Amino acid sequence: MNYTEMVVFIIYLLFMLSIGIWFFYKNRQGGEKTYFLGGRQMGPWVTALSAGASDMSAWVLMGLPTSIYALGLGQAWISIGLLTGYSLSWIFQAPRLRRFSIVANDAITIPQYLSNRFLSKSHVLQVICAIVFLIAYTIYSASSIKACGTLFNTVIGIDQTYTMYVAAFIIIGYTFLGGFSAVCWTDFYQGLMILGSLLIAPIFAVSLINPQAVAGIPPDYWDPVAKTSDIISGFGWGLGYFGMPHIIIRFMSLKSQKEMKKSAVIAISWTALICFFATMVGVVGRMYLGMDENINQNSLVFIAMVRSIFPALMSGILLSGVLAASMSTASSQLLASASAFASDVYKPVIRKYQSGDKEMLWAGRIVVLVISFVALLIADSPRAGSIMELVANAWGVFGAAFGSAIMLSLFWRGFTFQGAVACIIIGAVVDIGWYLTMAASTGIYEIIPGFFASLVAGVIVSLLSGGPSKDVAELYDKANNYVEE
Repeated sequence: MNYTEMVVFIIYLLFMLSIGIWFFYKNRQGGEKTYFLGGRQMGPWVTALSAGASDMSAWVLMGLPTSIYALGLGQAWISIGLLTGYSLSWIFQAPRLRRFSIVANDAITIPQYLSNRFLSKSHVLQVICAIVFLIAYTIYSASSIKACGTLFNTVIGIDQTYTMYVAAFIIIGYTFLGGFSAVCWTDFYQGLMILGSLLIAPIFAVSLINPQAVAGIPPDYWDPVAKTSDIISGFGWGLGYFGMPHIIIRFMSLKSQKEMKKSAVIAISWTALICFFATMVGVVGRMYLGMDENINQNSLVFIAMVRSIFPALMSGILLSGVLAASMSTASSQLLASASAFASDVYKPVIRKYQSGDKEMLWAGRIVVLVISFVALLIADSPRAGSIMELVANAWGVFGAAFGSAIMLSLFWRGFTFQGAVACIIIGAVVDIGWYLTMAASTGIYEIIPGFFASLVAGVIVSLLSGGPSKDVAELYDKANNYVEE
């Protein structure tokens, strides 16, 4: 056991928890909007890094580098696809989503926005969204918790099950107490940690590479276009950004439309650096460490590289980046799930709008606890799969189910409520069906057929349903022409 690294981890975890406690006392008089959306008072730096950190979970330090380490440069298309999708999301989706959510009765969740966008009195859409949220986010959160357990087990030698519970306790703590503000501010610091860790590790490792180890790498490892499926699937990952609720909800939280461009520049620049250096960790790790099946199976390339190069204090700080990546994403997912259930199911369906702010807050907090518990069970299961597999499954469902629905709602005046329902259901079903039947044989990531099936279904059903009502069309026009005072 390395006590120096353990002390660094403990200090880091206590710092994250203290942020949650601070915002709990600061916002204790705040209501539903404050807890779930920070009162729309987030600045550009916090919003940008929070959006990035909530996306870049442990897979960016463990899953993606290890895939590149083991399988070659063809996996780098994931980085290219992610950066492309993220950039397009900030440039085209973010400004409109903020405007549209304000005009749509100041919606604070994605399901609420979609229902309000169509002036629907039915709660069908909100309930469907909430169900998809709860399932996908539970799987996604499991990947983050598993990453924390793997880190503690590898570095400190403590049983993985116990360490996963410790990590979950801290994540639950600041999310449960501080809500959206705590999540965004912890994400801000964690985003800096992730970037710093990815920058430093490969730079130092390059100088220690053994030329003989490089010569032993198979030639096809270096060919980024060896498989067409790698290129297609890589860009498919970028489609996920258009429907990732815990990321795009940040667009709605900005103080003003004026700060959108600044946030976009910060967010895209940060993500470009993250994607580049995550790729470098995988490539440099293969040259520096050689091929090790244990590293591959347990997604350890970043951890192994850092621990072999740096003294304990420095490695503890850098490896805290893994904690940062895991915790930032898990907390955002837990909050998004809690807000979806509390605002979109509990308040309108279960309580029939009879619940007050305090009751809503506690409903959301209970959901945080329940999802965390189930995610722990999944993470601890031997059938859970790798960190990258868990992320890919959840990412695919979200992108396929919500990506086209949200984009059509923002850019097509003729989109209807029925079309939105079709988008979500068809996207999720096709994504899951493709994963179970076709993904292994074709090599094509399930989000691609899911997203485009969702898009086609939304367009066809909207046309067949006769188009939007006059009031819905007018709301679209109002949002489209909305100018913030």
